[in-house]
Amino acid sequence: MERSGFAHFAHVAQGVRLLATPEWNRGGPDSRSEQRRVRRGRFMAATTEPVAVFLIGARVNRWRSVRGWLPVIMAMPGMLKELTADPESGFLGYRMLLGPSFGEVTVVQYWRRAGDIRAYATDTDRRHHPARSAFWRRYFTSNGAVGIWHEMYSVRPGAYSALYGDMPPTGVGALFGLEPAAPGERGGYQRSTDPIFAAQVTEDRPPTGE
Repeated sequence: MERSGFAHFAHVAQGVRLLATPEWNRGGPDSRSEQRRVRRGRFMAATTEPVAVFLIGARVNRWRSVRGWLPVIMAMPGMLKELTADPESGFLGYRMLLGPSFGEVTVVQYWRRAGDIRAYATDTDRRHHPARSAFWRRYFTSNGAVGIWHEMYSVRPGAYSALYGDMPPTGVGALFGLEPAAPGERGGYQRSTDPIFAAQVTEDRPPTGE
């Protein structure tokens, strides 16, 4: 098999692994097995840190133009693998979402700050820079076979709310941990030690209908 064939196979393998592991986070207090367990009660993310959220997505517009959309789809797993292996990158975690329409995918990424996102995007020694250059080289010849989009939000401390009810650790809560939450006197939620809302970890299983 030629070198290009090996590279293509590696990209496909990374894509399959991404589908098998649609969520990953760095630095959470729970082990991977605990992250799959439902936390009974209401919780809020245990953090006062700023956070940057980066949404990036793709949409296949013409399935028959495989050469136009496959390289774009296959580039993301390699970048995520690179970032998860680098604790100094500022990358905290991701969550992959399929849909809402067939052929659409969105990756929600969490970073320490927006500057870390920009630094990664412009670093010529990282995977993103050559992937972006390759995309623009194919842009006109692919004739709209694949659409891409991204949005970035830099959120200061206290400017976001992260609430979870009867869920495994998710999103910002998976990154920084969870604290029991109770309704606040002036609306919203506040941290609580009330046992009614305390954590009761149960096995992840379908509802019984009770």
